[in-house]
Amino acid sequence: MLRLTVRQVRADGLRLLLSSLAIVLGVAFVAGTLIFTDGMRAGAYARAGAFDRHTDLAAYAGDKPLPPTVVDRVRAVDGVAAADGELTGTAGIVGTDGRPVLGYAVLAAIPTDPALQSYDVVAGRLPQRPGELVLDAPTVADQGFTLGSPVRIGGSGGPARPYTLVGTVDVAGTTRDVGGPYLGLVGADALRVGGEPGYGRIMVAARPGVDREALADRVRAVVGPGVPVKDRQTILDEAVTDAVRDGRQFGLFLMTFAAVAVVVAGFVIANTFAIVLAQRIRRTALLRLVGATRGQVFRAALAEAALTGLLASAAGVLAGVGLAVGLGALLSALDAPVSGALTVTVRTVLLCLGLGTLLTVVSAAVPAWQGTRVAPVAALTDAAVQPARRAGRVRLAAGALVLAAGLAALVGAGQTGQLPLVAAGGVLAFLGIVLFGPVLVPALVRGLGWPVRRLLGATAGLAVANAVRNPRRVAATATAMVIGIGLVSAFVVGAGSAKASIEGAVDRQIGVDFLVTAIGGELPAPLLGELSARPELGVVHEQRSRVVGGVELRAAHPKLVRRTLTAVDSGDPTGLAPGSVLVHRELAAAKGWRVGSTVTLAGRPFRVAAVVADEGPVLAGSPVPAGHVVDVTDADFARLFPAERGYLAEVDPADGVSPATARGALESVLGNYPTVNVLDQGAYKKMLTGTVDMVLAFVTALLGLAVVISLVGVANTLSLSVVERTRENAVLRAVGLTRGGMRAVLAVEAVLTALVGTLLGVALGTGVAAGAMAVVARISGDFTLVLPWGRLGLVVAVAALAALAASVLPARRALSRPVVAALGGE
Repeated sequence: MLRLTVRQVRADGLRLLLSSLAIVLGVAFVAGTLIFTDGMRAGAYARAGAFDRHTDLAAYAGDKPLPPTVVDRVRAVDGVAAADGELTGTAGIVGTDGRPVLGYAVLAAIPTDPALQSYDVVAGRLPQRPGELVLDAPTVADQGFTLGSPVRIGGSGGPARPYTLVGTVDVAGTTRDVGGPYLGLVGADALRVGGEPGYGRIMVAARPGVDREALADRVRAVVGPGVPVKDRQTILDEAVTDAVRDGRQFGLFLMTFAAVAVVVAGFVIANTFAIVLAQRIRRTALLRLVGATRGQVFRAALAEAALTGLLASAAGVLAGVGLAVGLGALLSALDAPVSGALTVTVRTVLLCLGLGTLLTVVSAAVPAWQGTRVAPVAALTDAAVQPARRAGRVRLAAGALVLAAGLAALVGAGQTGQLPLVAAGGVLAFLGIVLFGPVLVPALVRGLGWPVRRLLGATAGLAVANAVRNPRRVAATATAMVIGIGLVSAFVVGAGSAKASIEGAVDRQIGVDFLVTAIGGELPAPLLGELSARPELGVVHEQRSRVVGGVELRAAHPKLVRRTLTAVDSGDPTGLAPGSVLVHRELAAAKGWRVGSTVTLAGRPFRVAAVVADEGPVLAGSPVPAGHVVDVTDADFARLFPAERGYLAEVDPADGVSPATARGALESVLGNYPTVNVLDQGAYKKMLTGTVDMVLAFVTALLGLAVVISLVGVANTLSLSVVERTRENAVLRAVGLTRGGMRAVLAVEAVLTALVGTLLGVALGTGVAAGAMAVVARISGDFTLVLPWGRLGLVVAVAALAALAASVLPARRALSRPVVAALGGE
């Protein structure tokens, strides 16, 4: 039986080729993910703690930064050889062309004592005194900076000022490599640029021979309670944990899509073996007649599956190496901070070989068992293949119930606001499609085939009849497409709805020509004053808020307050002036406040100018009850909270000033602030939705592999069906069906099968996205479902074209044998 199994694999190699391709692709996704993430992890381990090579102890700030005076006290502790403060934040660089250097820039305070300096210097030296700067080597090369030249640096602490470039450093692969520039200054300069009152931690180098535990106790006594002091090993352990956490999370993200690809491959493999074993009924019967038991036949089929899976898995591991290389190149092209060489471990190889083999064996188990149940005498009749069995009533009933339960869960998710119901509804709906598929899929094929039959006549009629001849087979083939297409559709609809909701919120809540946004931090404190002083600018409003006593106080501008109001219960909102406030109706009702009432907020009295309502979203976990909001003028807010800064400012031209002139005035001021950017409404929308587009493109590319595998299943099913229908096709050609007509029959059959799977996937994905959007709308009240018909139509069109291409090889195979030879074949 073993020799026979090996011979059958050789004989049916071509039949199993496409199913093997499904295994190769599925295993390649898993292998590529493991190889890539293992390389990331190895690179993270290699450079974890790169900035703590000489740090023996470190005191970490809690809720409040550690002021410079604490650093001086630690430096004076007995046994301390050196101590310095460190912080990380963000800043901006003005390039040689006078414009800000793009990319999120990391600002860090560099120790001046050589005993604590752990940087890899590429050229020059590290800064030793105020006014000196180091940058990462790629930024220096890209911008053409030279050592000794001035480089303008600015942050939230104020406008840009020049610093002397004294060196370049290598931070690639470290925690400070985020894909953008790196700036290193001495502590005092870093605090000034970052606008910080103190350091994030204090690094300590111990004198030789000093007991570290005793030194840690003395440092704790100096820094005070609530400030943790960690030893060197703890620092390094936490650095390693932080370094590999992102890689692990990214690996889990990729493995989710790999799991989808593997599940789809399982459907393809199961369908392939069901067809192949059904076509061997006579051969199996003959084995039974000469003494082979059902167990032997079953084990032989599993052995064949195992051998096929092992060989395909080996090829998948090799393909995974190439996939990992491509993924690394893609992320590098996107300026993602990826480091580490590809790492192929024995664990990865064995795991992937075992996974692919096990997947093939498990997928082939049910078809193999069903193949042994055929009576030998019945199989030796003239019928080469048994008539297709209909799905059982129990399966169909269960499928209908599960499908209905899934749809009910998706509907109930929006009404209850429970996101887990969305996931449960999606899974149940898919299982319902799988179980009910032998009835649902053929019915949809006939429905879609009706207009095609009217157009193409008998050719399309033959294609429809062939497609629905075996309901289980066509259902399994179409269902494999539902997974990938369904997930793609869910992301497409979800992303489209999110973008539309974001753009709608901007239209409703932003009523100005220009927006000034902070990059990676707060708006610099002097910026708003400089903008307000420009005569070309009329409205300059910084969005700021503060929660005091369970009430959210928001800064407001009298000319802008009406843009978010949905109702005015009493009073006049345009009467907002210093000393007066707008109270939202929920708070007014709770407190009993009316127009004209004097209320005390943050210790100061104010007069209620109006009671209003707006459409601001109520976020889960908000520190104040819904509607407990008060709007005060910008001037009053600045007096109450002078240190409070925002991340966004709204600017309108002055009366009679053109937008172009106003923008010129804006840019002349912002030239000194490289951490801020000016945008119009269209650019602001693109900025907010850019991440959605990027994630959608990345996810679609990952899910594309699952769709490719399912299309391989369409081609595979069609190829194996051609073998079954050899005589039938020969008869059709003998009675006048042309070669073009045969190609058209197979093309229509492939396209109809793929379209049914695609439409079911689109329907499932849209339902899942609708349930998710309903949950979000219930929570925030600011999301609506939007169907991007163009993108969904593109998904359907691409699937149809791919299915058309998948029919080429089966058609060539069907036409490769002469008619007479095909009529005489078995």
